[in-house]
Amino acid sequence: MFSKILIANRGEIAVRVIRACKEMGIATVAIYSQADRDALHVALADESYCVGGPAPAESYLNQERVVSAALASGAQAVHPGYGFLSENADFAALCRKNGLVFIGPTPESMEQLSDKAALKQIMAANGLEVIPGTQVLPNAQAALTAGAEIGYPVMLKASAGGGGRGIRQVTAPNEMAQAYALAVAEGEASFGDGSVYMEKFVHPARHIEVQVLADEAGNVVCLGERDCSVQRHHQKLIEESPSPAVSRSQRKKLMDLTARAVQAIGYVGVGTLEFLLDRDGRFWFMEMNLRLQVEHGVTEMLTSIDLVKWQIRVAAGVSLNFRQQNVDLSGACVECRINAEKPGKLTMLHVPGGPFVRFDTYLVNGLTVSPYYDSLLGKLIVYAGTREEAMRKMKAALCELVVEGIETNIGEQLALVSDPRFMSGNYDLTFMEGR
Repeated sequence: MFSKILIANRGEIAVRVIRACKEMGIATVAIYSQADRDALHVALADESYCVGGPAPAESYLNQERVVSAALASGAQAVHPGYGFLSENADFAALCRKNGLVFIGPTPESMEQLSDKAALKQIMAANGLEVIPGTQVLPNAQAALTAGAEIGYPVMLKASAGGGGRGIRQVTAPNEMAQAYALAVAEGEASFGDGSVYMEKFVHPARHIEVQVLADEAGNVVCLGERDCSVQRHHQKLIEESPSPAVSRSQRKKLMDLTARAVQAIGYVGVGTLEFLLDRDGRFWFMEMNLRLQVEHGVTEMLTSIDLVKWQIRVAAGVSLNFRQQNVDLSGACVECRINAEKPGKLTMLHVPGGPFVRFDTYLVNGLTVSPYYDSLLGKLIVYAGTREEAMRKMKAALCELVVEGIETNIGEQLALVSDPRFMSGNYDLTFMEGR
């Protein structure tokens, strides 16, 4: 097992990883930008290093500086969190070159799975239906040609995307040039990778994702599905597990097919396979995220399995000590993402409590929210024996949560979970339209 890990991230995920390391007896190293000098993850880590200016390209995306900090600290491994460099094969290779373990898939695995078309072929060969799409598109003209072949509407997506960034819907050829340029620019700014690909737009549909965990011995466990259909501009707002739209028989079939596909590609680590569930009950495979998801806490609360700890153990060569039959998917869990509507200084924070209530955050009184990074302040997660009880618990928790000095979406989240359509479970990706 590692004795010291550098966390190559910031915000709530850096705090989450540091806490997991502390519980495992592992020393932690934080990196921070000039804007994050007084951040919570810096205070919690055993040691910390400034890696540059406030812009991500100057700090959290600067691979050489991140690796230099790891080497200077004597860390043995690097945990990338999500976003930033978490799915960057070049960074994983740079870590390996310098004798550091990248806590995630190998550079070769990332390179292999970054070929979206090839990955879809593998998934189709293992029984999953796949959305028609392309490989990386070199220019807007290639995107126009692909759009004509696939048929509009289509979606342009950043290859290294996540968090809803780098995605553009295109409904007609005359929109392609601008949409392509915007997707490329956003991918470059957010992930240091401007490559994009195209998919057919399936509509209406629900966004369903399956959490997997795999070790070097070839053991693969599926930890159920999450429903992420409440989104605005491709940014997830609410996630729940299990999905009210997925039956037990559908779940078993989906998890069996997913496990087989993950074994076929020889994947090791934490990963998420994303699907669109159409009105006919068909699951269309979209992509595989090769990292920890923002919403991983939903699965942790439902299954009582700590994904961050297992991510670290698997990276250290430890085999899973449980199998699929040991995974308990009973009960219901829901998460509301608490976002800042605009930058501000936190003057008061009150976090709700009670059994099975969790708030993952980096907020501390006096903190000024920076305009340079993602607007996510924290994730409010609750668990209960039934979906109805979980929704009541979430409403109570939202009413108790106080974040003063920063304009947030707490009120909106309360309205969303109180909406009769959401409460019924009969919602899809159109839920936020017109709001």
